[in-house]
Amino acid sequence: MRFSKMCRWRGLPYILAIGLCLLPGLTSAITVGTVGELVDAVNQANSGGDKQILLQDGTYTLDEALVIRASGVTVRSLSGNRSAVIVRGNGMDGSVSHVFFVEGNDFTARDMTLRDVYYHAIQMDIDAQAPTLINLHILDTHEQMIKVPYDTDQPEIHSDNGRVENCLFEYSAGIGPQWYIGGVDAHHAFNWVIRGNTFKNIRSPEDPDAGGRVAEHAIHFWNGSQNTLVEKNAIINCDRGIGFGLGSQGHVGGIIRNNMIYHNAAHDLGDVGIGLESVTDAQVYNNTIYQEHAYDNAIEYRWPATTGLLVANNLTNRAIAQRDGASAELSNNVTNAESAWFVNPAAGDLHLSTPISTVVNQGRAIDGLIDDIDGDVRPQGGGYDIGADEYVFSGSCPDCSGVEVEIDEWTFLTGTTCECIAATSITIGTSVTVQPGATVTFIAPIVRITPGFHAEDGAIVHIRQE
Repeated sequence: MRFSKMCRWRGLPYILAIGLCLLPGLTSAITVGTVGELVDAVNQANSGGDKQILLQDGTYTLDEALVIRASGVTVRSLSGNRSAVIVRGNGMDGSVSHVFFVEGNDFTARDMTLRDVYYHAIQMDIDAQAPTLINLHILDTHEQMIKVPYDTDQPEIHSDNGRVENCLFEYSAGIGPQWYIGGVDAHHAFNWVIRGNTFKNIRSPEDPDAGGRVAEHAIHFWNGSQNTLVEKNAIINCDRGIGFGLGSQGHVGGIIRNNMIYHNAAHDLGDVGIGLESVTDAQVYNNTIYQEHAYDNAIEYRWPATTGLLVANNLTNRAIAQRDGASAELSNNVTNAESAWFVNPAAGDLHLSTPISTVVNQGRAIDGLIDDIDGDVRPQGGGYDIGADEYVFSGSCPDCSGVEVEIDEWTFLTGTTCECIAATSITIGTSVTVQPGATVTFIAPIVRITPGFHAEDGAIVHIRQE
């Protein structure tokens, strides 16, 4: 049986649970080891029975979706290993519509793999509140992986206070089955948190040279969604990264921060990293975006309804673009990033490989900016770094002694004392900065200083040619 986007499932027959045992040490918990036991446990929970359902390691192949009607139901693996517990349908073109269709409040799913269904791995009903989705591996769904719908005739009803954390979303083939796919797709949803997840290969298979349609976003909140927090996510080779709003169907408030978004040079329908359309009073700061495909913009804000935005401290290699009459405050963004600045762009690792002087300590303070994508405290040095990564120095000085020494893209931080010694020459190259309160001594027969060297007021620099 397949469900429409707005439908509710009511009145399905219950199956009495038999042969289920209470887990010692936990209150009202049932452990299951077969798909029949899982179905029975869900129906028992819906009928007022035990609401903690623990899955032993194994594969559970469904004949139809699991409908969660009761509030407070938890379904999770017993081992905590999400790779060891797989709950699946019978394929992206199969007859199983969802893994979970959630009507009750306070539903929790965690520590499992969910895959191979026709619509969505998890779909909320329009009034289902406060789901918690943690440490899930979700893959190979025919449409969006998590869906939060709403009814346009009942705008006063919305699904609120959801949390999606530390999950992996991907297509195992490296590309989606069609264009109408996405990661988390939420309509008219309030106060959701999307944190610490990884999204891979949410890409349309259509031909970019024949008017192909782009896939939906890895993370998309629109149709009047409000106060979404999107932080510390990694988005790799997805057509579109993060979206607030679409066209006139906008978004109110919210924060997008400390995310890394990478797309390779594949000839596909790769689009914008962060898109803001008809968005009011949102903040987009300290994200890192590196795109190797042909699209011109890393971040764009669109339409006259887009007002009150702050776009600050973002590190990109493409433009931050205003379109179609939108307005925003732009501050302390860097849009000329180079591949060499990052640890491993091809793997989506956009941590800084070296302390780039135009990035490190060059950001602005923003209320709520207290850490980076890894949880490292901000600031580390004399100021806030630009981008998702706050560079943490493993040592106070570079490796700057030898025969012929070249120093590039290094910041000598306040309070450090360094000595660089070369037998033949030292070349102080591009983007080398000595901060106030740092003391640096360069010793060599020849010391070359390029225009990229900058000693700030209060820095102490000694050059000894010997």
